[in-house]
Amino acid sequence: MAVAYAARCEGVAPGWEPLPVQYADYTLWQRELLGDEGDSESVGASQVEFWRSELAGGPDELTLPFDRSRPVVASYAGDVVEMSFDERVHRGVVSLARERGASVFMVMQAAVAALLSRLGAGEDIPIGSPVAGRLDEALDDLVGFFVNTLVLRTDVSGDPSFADLVERVRETDLRAFGAQDVPFERLVEALNPVRSMGRHPLFQVALAFQNAPVSDLEMPGLDVLAEPGPTGAAKFDLSFNLSESFTGSGDPAGISGGIEFATDVFDRATIERMVGWLTHLLEEVLADPRQPVSRARILEDTELAQVLNGWNDTRQEVPGAALPTLFEEQVARTPDAVAVVFEGVELSYREVNERANRLARLLVGGGAGPERFVAVALPRSAELVIALLAVLKTGAAYVPIDPEYPADRIAYILGDADPMAVITVEVGGVELPADTARIALDGPATREALDARAPGDLADAERLAPLQSDAP
Repeated sequence: MAVAYAARCEGVAPGWEPLPVQYADYTLWQRELLGDEGDSESVGASQVEFWRSELAGGPDELTLPFDRSRPVVASYAGDVVEMSFDERVHRGVVSLARERGASVFMVMQAAVAALLSRLGAGEDIPIGSPVAGRLDEALDDLVGFFVNTLVLRTDVSGDPSFADLVERVRETDLRAFGAQDVPFERLVEALNPVRSMGRHPLFQVALAFQNAPVSDLEMPGLDVLAEPGPTGAAKFDLSFNLSESFTGSGDPAGISGGIEFATDVFDRATIERMVGWLTHLLEEVLADPRQPVSRARILEDTELAQVLNGWNDTRQEVPGAALPTLFEEQVARTPDAVAVVFEGVELSYREVNERANRLARLLVGGGAGPERFVAVALPRSAELVIALLAVLKTGAAYVPIDPEYPADRIAYILGDADPMAVITVEVGGVELPADTARIALDGPATREALDARAPGDLADAERLAPLQSDAP
């Protein structure tokens, strides 16, 4: 552009140097390089197979700290929050990269993956990253689109140190860079991941590092500056876009850029906090790269105080009554409201309470009361809820028995707890020791006995001892 502008200002045509190749040459070369994917020996087939193995078992979608649920169809509306790291952080990143035989990009990728893992995204963090695709000097001055996208899978499992995580990233990235020729869209077709109109396939977080040398654009009579042009769009949930700057002597002068985010799922305030978290994490891990990434503090002092103190301030005055009393008070407030639902059967508070009262009176007659135990060996059912409530109404404590326990385990529990009886069922019940006192809810004798009991709430005079909230 500069050459053409200067020439036209002089009233002449630009004197272009002939290029060694044209874009069509590149496309033909790429087709020849990749070969026929039907041929297992071709580069294209081997690279597709590499990615099939490299991305096998990866997450379809990262669990990110969204402010709201993902829409069914993405709007691709977006915004950008700027961020920067000073020369001190930049020097630390460069130093660690050299120490580990990695690049600055790899250190920043490890930092982003560690942050996302700390924010709940899990231990398997796929990050998309663009590669320039200009692997031959003959392409340097050729106008055309060569960029491809790689999926860089980051393993944060086992709580590694940050130094170890950088080495993991280095190994993964070098493997990926060796298989960067297959176009991303072809890779998606070949791998056929679970698709959604609401998110990007294979990855939802991208990292771009602009570290290619940039020439000044000099035009006669003009001062030309490069300025970011906000688009109001976001292709991914999160895009970390970073670039390095250097002093005149080539020393690190800082890393700057921004986080582009999808406004479908994120608020700007959340991303602004994320910038702070990433800054804190980098400062922590660069100060001690051998500490596990889980120990790096990422929160501001005010945020930490909110988590440890504000959200844990759960003090609340509660009634001093026992649970059966609280339940009976709820029955009085909403007697006809649904209390229990099981397999299409609905029971109101009144029905549950009355059935529990009848069973409680039957249990009291058998010796159930405070400081005693009643075992409950029932399958998941409405009767299980009623039985537990009935035991509590007597003042006794219940001993839960899973009907699927082995017989010897059930016998051991019963021998240890010494309950006054076991509430169970005849049909589909559990195998109990022969001398065990049992109350079979579906037995005719039990049903007759329950029908003879009053449905009203028990008074302390009916119990073996008054109901106390501090009893077992």
